[in-house]
Amino acid sequence: MNQTTLRNDEKTIFALRELYRKYGYSQYKMSKFEEYELYVRNKDFLISDNIITFTDTNGKLLALKPDVTLSIIKNSQDTPGVVQKVYYNENVYRVSSGTHAFNEIMQVGLECIGDIDAYCLYEVLCLAAQSLRCIRENGVLDISHLGILDGLLERFGVESHDRKEIWCCVGEKNRHELAAFCKQIGLSEEKTAVLQQLTALSGRPDMVLAQLRQMPAVMESPEPVEELAQLCDALQAGGYGDMIEIDFSVVSDSRYYNGVVFKGFVEGAADSVLSGGQYDRLMRRMGRRSGAIGFAVYMDRLQRLLQDDRGYDVDTVLLYDDMASVSTLQTAVADLAAQGRTVMAQRQRPEKIAYRCLARLCGNEVQILEENA
Repeated sequence: MNQTTLRNDEKTIFALRELYRKYGYSQYKMSKFEEYELYVRNKDFLISDNIITFTDTNGKLLALKPDVTLSIIKNSQDTPGVVQKVYYNENVYRVSSGTHAFNEIMQVGLECIGDIDAYCLYEVLCLAAQSLRCIRENGVLDISHLGILDGLLERFGVESHDRKEIWCCVGEKNRHELAAFCKQIGLSEEKTAVLQQLTALSGRPDMVLAQLRQMPAVMESPEPVEELAQLCDALQAGGYGDMIEIDFSVVSDSRYYNGVVFKGFVEGAADSVLSGGQYDRLMRRMGRRSGAIGFAVYMDRLQRLLQDDRGYDVDTVLLYDDMASVSTLQTAVADLAAQGRTVMAQRQRPEKIAYRCLARLCGNEVQILEENA
């Protein structure tokens, strides 16, 4: 495939697919439709609970897929000692936050499901970091570990129905609202201060980990901290140290996610363009025993960033007349295409088409009539 003829977003998708294949991930293909019941049972997991549904000819209620991960879980198997590694390049159908209308959105990502170990965690984060580099040279991967905050809330005796509000305050880094809510539910000032301190922690891994290890309440259960430290050390050794930060505002629904979660940012995009994490709890909700970790790259958030800068629809418009034979015209078009150009052969100069070069076929020769830089 000649990548010079691809749009910028197509080049990025191509690069991501090649990256995942290089690490042994196979492509997962799914139908546009899934049974609606799969999504309605897990509506809280979806980014939007607006789902396009229709009735099949057999009377079964189907949905246009709003998500890929649920389908992958449904169609994978629990096999001891085995890890299934898949990537996808699929359109999903969701309501746009901007227009509030349904959009067809391209999503690229991968899932690692099965007997997950420390290497699996490292590999997925390594691929997340490399994915950001495929998009832009400068990227940042923010990492957190849900076990740290979850463990604190458990030890502090915070009821499960109150934890969602605390997670929300932490995600927004809103220490004021966090303090107000903790007071409302009767949490002591000392415990509230610990949660506020954790909320404010972000930055280079060595700095953040050193501060975590100075917090007695956190180190009552040191396993999540040490797992996070080992992962950051591995990423540093793998050459990704300049991209990694620890930030506890990276949160996900703890009913579905556990352990390591992360978001990716690139220069020029206002929001995260990649997000993922461990979702063992979602696996349990779907009756599975395996572990799982994965991420998605949101191509819709990259639209403006990856807009083609060439400013034209086709490189060359080649004009021809009735005297041109099919074989001569075909040869001329093939020669131009071999130069890496996109070519449109037309009898007349087309309207509403932007082109860089206007040429005419005269006998066996191509004459350039207009050419823009």
